Amino acid sequence: MSVKQEPRRQISDDPVGGAETGDRSLLIVDDDAPFRQRLAVAMERRGFSVSTAESVATGIEAAETRPPAFAIVDLRLGDGSGLEVVSVLREVRADTRIIVLTGYGNIATAVAAVKSGAVDYLSKPADADAIEAALLALEDKLPPPPEQPMTADRVRWEHIQRVYEQCDRNVSETARRLRMHRRTLQRILNKYAPRG
Repeated sequence: MSVKQEPRRQISDDPVGGAETGDRSLLIVDDDAPFRQRLAVAMERRGFSVSTAESVATGIEAAETRPPAFAIVDLRLGDGSGLEVVSVLREVRADTRIIVLTGYGNIATAVAAVKSGAVDYLSKPADADAIEAALLALEDKLPPPPEQPMTADRVRWEHIQRVYEQCDRNVSETARRLRMHRRTLQRILNKYAPRG
């Protein structure tokens, strides 16, 4: 099994999520191995005791075996939706602070993530500082805005890509739902994602 288990480190000044015990256990569930490993190292440097999983199945197993105080879950995994892991985390440990990551930054997905029990939703690539700020944000206030949020062009492109995927990559149906001309949509789909 590829879930990495490490002993917990106790840190007494944790403001949220295991505050009473100083629990800084963190589960990272992401199927992008290089990103998962980089993020694990970065979060360990920030004082978290990290375990990792690369799929819905191993994420659920890790959550049930050792429910973490914190979790970072990719929305789209090879064997399903990260929201399945979020739901299990909520069942096994209600106070887990969960951040959902995804390459698709649209409002509908963000709402689904929060309804499933995530405390925040960040678009990839999110850096470790932004993730830590979201994990440790106090319950009654939002984390500070990112230093470099997605541009309006990038948000538009992400939304179009998401609807295109939801329409099973059918250009005509996507154009109809987005109320766009089919050729305009094809031009957009043939371009690379805007920077930012």
